[in-house]
Amino acid sequence: MKVHFIGIGGIGISGLAQYMHFEGHNVSGSDIKATLITQKLEKLGLHVSIPHSADAIKNQDLVIHSAIIRPDNPEVVEANKQGIKVLARREALPIMLENKKVYSVAGAHGKSTTTAILASIMDGSAIIGAESKEFGSNVRYEPNNNVMLFEADESDGSFINSNPYCAIVINAEPEHMEYYDYNYERFYESYKTFINLAKHKVLNAEDPFLATLVDEIQAQWLYPSQDITNIEYILIDNEPHTRFTLKDLGTFEVWGFGKHIALDASLAIFAAMESMDIETIRKKLLRFKGIKKRFDIISYEEQRVIIDDYGHHPTEIKATFESVKEYAKLQNLNKITAIWQPHKYSRTLDNLEAFIECFDGADELIILPVWAAGEAIREIDFAQQFEKYNLILADTIERENNTIKLIQNNKVLKTLEDGLIIGFGAGDITYQIRGIH
Repeated sequence: MKVHFIGIGGIGISGLAQYMHFEGHNVSGSDIKATLITQKLEKLGLHVSIPHSADAIKNQDLVIHSAIIRPDNPEVVEANKQGIKVLARREALPIMLENKKVYSVAGAHGKSTTTAILASIMDGSAIIGAESKEFGSNVRYEPNNNVMLFEADESDGSFINSNPYCAIVINAEPEHMEYYDYNYERFYESYKTFINLAKHKVLNAEDPFLATLVDEIQAQWLYPSQDITNIEYILIDNEPHTRFTLKDLGTFEVWGFGKHIALDASLAIFAAMESMDIETIRKKLLRFKGIKKRFDIISYEEQRVIIDDYGHHPTEIKATFESVKEYAKLQNLNKITAIWQPHKYSRTLDNLEAFIECFDGADELIILPVWAAGEAIREIDFAQQFEKYNLILADTIERENNTIKLIQNNKVLKTLEDGLIIGFGAGDITYQIRGIH
């Protein structure tokens, strides 16, 4: 087929586009602006139009768009005019995944890491919402294997359409509630529907919502406080690793620091055990090298380490920050500087109290302007709300010779030259901290 993806620069849509390309379809796409993702797609041979334009619609068989694309988008309008079938991503998933044995990973936090760990352990194609460092992409394609390791998305309800053979749920913390009209019953029912669709289920029994289903749903239940023991943090070639014991299955080592990493790995191990022996799983787990933008060490020197992290929800940031403190301790770094680019006004305001607490332990906190992600500007007094921190408000940051300059009104406020420096956010902070223009 000739398939066109509107919003192809998004990590989720780009994964589907790559997969369709590898499946042999003629794939094109469009987005508002060129990015590293669109450039990578073009190198693979996909035609990408910038910006959105009716001219991009040229008698395709199918048009698929991301959740944020509106009905008045010029390409949607033109496709409808030409009588081309137009589907939202969630509507297209059943078509793409209908013949696959899908290991579908869901949850508010940790699903990219868990999916990437599962992809390290198991053979099969994979579509992840982040780039796995093991294979240098968010997509792995294995044409002769019908297993699909898939990061499912609850933000638009599309996880229900992922055809799960195995449903792996890390947590069900309310997030993206604007999609669910802030109806918590509808939100939790969606998770329940997703879980019940799967033949095989691997669930975190200590998540507050999932715990209510223990007596109702037959599943492989993980009790992290009981089943995961002897957690210790070690450095292997200066890279962070967590060592832990899982039930009576012995000791495992996985890249990354933190109880949340042990949890993610344990769920992946349980999912893989349905079709693999435990010693093969133990060995293949070592192939996992982390994912890009998740505790991503982008500069390592004796007295200065710079880390990029995608964390944009307080639960994620708090978990990662605990890992940061452990890593700084092992590396004898006596100063921790956190740089935060809030992502969306709605998320920031909905979780403001938790955001105020999640940076506990930072010697210095730098807050950048909110990455609006298309939302209208709303007033937030960061100076007052975060006054308990050693706080600096900056317009932007600049990477220069492995130091970070804080910029305000086009002037350098300060240069960060030592200690552990970590950036948090899902906006363009990843490019700022990496020095990519």
